[in-house]
Amino acid sequence: MREGGIAVVGDKDSVLAFKAIGVDVFPVETEIQARDKVHALARNYSVIFVTEQVALWVETLIKRYLARPYPVIVPIPSAEGNKGLGLKGIKANVEKAIGADILFDKEDR
Repeated sequence: MREGGIAVVGDKDSVLAFKAIGVDVFPVETEIQARDKVHALARNYSVIFVTEQVALWVETLIKRYLARPYPVIVPIPSAEGNKGLGLKGIKANVEKAIGADILFDKEDR
């Protein structure tokens, strides 16, 4: 583990490619493994990428870390494809900051 480094947590097929660019990878298979791994990594990593499935498993843990500057936990698509969880988070943060949905507003005018 590297102090202040970048980690990726998710299924083996989704995370192994990140090893080629020097990111520390941590494959998990179950919700319990994911929760324990993210919690342990939060002590030593500044940025933790998690696949969307892992993000769903550790949603409560992610919410706890939102109030802290580090670690930043970012959902990414898995090898199975994008489920839209990352965009949903961006939309919520923009609405919270601005008070309106300026990115995805689809109302007819």
